[in-house]
Amino acid sequence: MEKTGTVQAVDRALHLLETLAAHPDGVRLSDIARQVGLAPSTAHRLLTTLEQRGFAQFDTAKTHWHVGRKAFVVGVAYTRWQSFIAAATPYLRRLRDMSRETANLGVLEDGEVITVAQVESREIIRAIAPPGGRAPVMNSGMGKAIVATWPDAAIEDLLARHPLRPMTRHSLHSPEAVWQEIALIRARGYAFDNEEFTIGMRCVAAVVWSPAGDPVGALSVSALAARLGEADMAALGEKVRDQARALTGVLGGTVSAGNA
Repeated sequence: MEKTGTVQAVDRALHLLETLAAHPDGVRLSDIARQVGLAPSTAHRLLTTLEQRGFAQFDTAKTHWHVGRKAFVVGVAYTRWQSFIAAATPYLRRLRDMSRETANLGVLEDGEVITVAQVESREIIRAIAPPGGRAPVMNSGMGKAIVATWPDAAIEDLLARHPLRPMTRHSLHSPEAVWQEIALIRARGYAFDNEEFTIGMRCVAAVVWSPAGDPVGALSVSALAARLGEADMAALGEKVRDQARALTGVLGGTVSAGNA
């Protein structure tokens, strides 16, 4: 019987994969089927599917099943992701201490920015967008900072797939406004969210680069508009840009040509 909220086949396949991981020397079909509570025929079908995808491997000489190389690839990706957040944390703290406001790390996914790490301001009233929170790319300082590094054709494609979603009267409302904003971001090396996602909140952001010269994410500082005036945003932008480039250096990243 399928568990509520789960897909039975996926749940069983993951259980098999977890069990394989607990047996570095491999495990026989009959043994792993017994351990996960499946009929050997069912376990074999699932293991064969995992093998076809590279997540399981069958040793014909010993008739043992092992974890496949694709599981290793996924594990390495997770480790790399965690390493990225760990590397960014000192720079988030530095930005928080410099500005006395909340510092964020974000990445772009499917037309939205996701906050993946944060160091909160120590102020009693402060800006908070908890990790996991999302914002439309063109309503976000981090999103605009990342997109501004893209070729024009890629930006046009983004706007076609993800139309503008104005959230406040300050949001970008037209493609013409987007291109004007992109030009400014490219010229100064940092981006603003000037009450474009939430009235009363401002944000300054700059890109972090990968070793391949791609924008891997962005650092930002977010604050109440009452504490971060428009006249102060440029000075803060330079600090955020400097810390983003320092983090880029630690990651072995390279600022792409035209963005230096």
